[in-house]
Amino acid sequence: MTNPRLVLLVSHTARNEALSATLECVEALLKAGITPVMEQQALSATVKYAGNSAPANAILELGKDATQADLELAVVLGGDGTILKAAELVRDSQTPLLGINLGHVGFLAESEKNEISATIARVVKKDYLVKERLTLDVSVKLDGKEVYRTWALNEATVEKSARERMLEVVVEVDGRPLSSFGCDGIVMSTPTGSTAYAFSAGGPVVWPAVDALLMVPLSAHALFARPLVISPNSLLAVEVLQRSAGTGVLWCDGRRSTELPAGARVEVRKSEKSVRLARLRQGPFTDRLVKKFSLPVAGWRGPDSKKD
Repeated sequence: MTNPRLVLLVSHTARNEALSATLECVEALLKAGITPVMEQQALSATVKYAGNSAPANAILELGKDATQADLELAVVLGGDGTILKAAELVRDSQTPLLGINLGHVGFLAESEKNEISATIARVVKKDYLVKERLTLDVSVKLDGKEVYRTWALNEATVEKSARERMLEVVVEVDGRPLSSFGCDGIVMSTPTGSTAYAFSAGGPVVWPAVDALLMVPLSAHALFARPLVISPNSLLAVEVLQRSAGTGVLWCDGRRSTELPAGARVEVRKSEKSVRLARLRQGPFTDRLVKKFSLPVAGWRGPDSKKD
C-alpha cells in the first residue's frame, strides 16, 4: 500500500479572498486523491469560513494528524509575508514551498490567483522544479554569552528602538572591524532578500544563483556607508556600542525579534539549512524582475525581442 500524499496549505486567514482560494485548493487536491494539511489556527479559520463543509472537514491538522516529515509540498496562498510564515513552519523538514500570490508584488510566489486550478494540476503531477535558497543563522551575544538564536530567509536587521535616537554601531567582517557610525540600522541580507528590505534601503539586486551575503546600512551618518556584497563564507557582525544613546532591536524576516541593549553583538553567517522553493517556470531571473517590478522594456531590440 502506497503512502498517502499530503500537501500543506498555508494561507493569510485574515482575508476572505485567501480563505476562498484555500477552499478552492482543498477541493482540487481532494478530487485528485491528495490530502490537504493545515496548522491548527488556519484550519479553524478555514472550517469556520466554509461553514463546516465536507471538504473542510477532510483537512488534516499539522502536528496532530500529520508531521512535517509526511509532507511532500507546501502550497502558500498570500504574499511574501505568508511565504516567510510557511518557511518558518517547515524549517526542520525543508519541505518545498510553492507560492500563489494573493498580495501585491509577491516576489517569492510562483503563480497568481487566477492560476490556482492550473497550479494545483501541476502539483498533482509533481510537475515542478525545486530550487535551493540560501538562509542565515543569526545569534545575539551579550558579555560573551549567546542569549538568542534564530534564522532568516530574507534578512536580519539591527534597528534603533526609538525613533528620535540614532543607534551607534560598529560593523565587522571576518573578525575585523570595518567602520563605526550612527545610523537607523543595518540590514544583513541573502540574495533572496536583496529584493526586499535591502532593496528599499538602496542595496543591490543580487541574482539568486549568486552565493553571497549583503550588508546595507540604513540612513548612516558616515562617509563610508556603502552597501557591501560579501563572501558567503564570511562572518558578519554588528555591535551596539556602549556610547549608543538608544537601544536596538533585531528583526529577522520581520517575524522574529529580540531587544539589543548597549554592548549586544549580532553575528550572521550562512546557514547549513536552505529553504527550498518549488518553481513552475524556468525563465531567467531578469524576466521575474521585469514582471514583478513592472519595469519598462519597450523598444528593446535584442535577439528574442519578437517573442515579447
